[in-house]
Amino acid sequence: MVNINWYIALSGILFVIGALGVLLRRNAIILFMSVELMLNSANLLFVAFARHLGSLDGQVLVFFVITVAAAEVAVGLALIVAIFRTKKSINIDEINLLKG
Repeated sequence: MVNINWYIALSGILFVIGALGVLLRRNAIILFMSVELMLNSANLLFVAFARHLGSLDGQVLVFFVITVAAAEVAVGLALIVAIFRTKKSINIDEINLLKG
């Protein structure tokens, strides 16, 4: 059995990679992928602690996080497609030009 410290370290590394993707990239699709990576690192931590403590609470919470993340992706991709149709670009820096 793998020690829980490895799961915590992996989750932290994935979260940092996702945070760097959000902070450094300007492409909207990569931004959404980075947010999903951060959510999945939190899910990994929830499941690891649930297994360590012998409880199903963390796994139930992960189910709800995945459900909300799927809804977020559906709305986010719809917004990206709408912005791409008007601007022909999905660069985050150009989105503020949509102000009326």
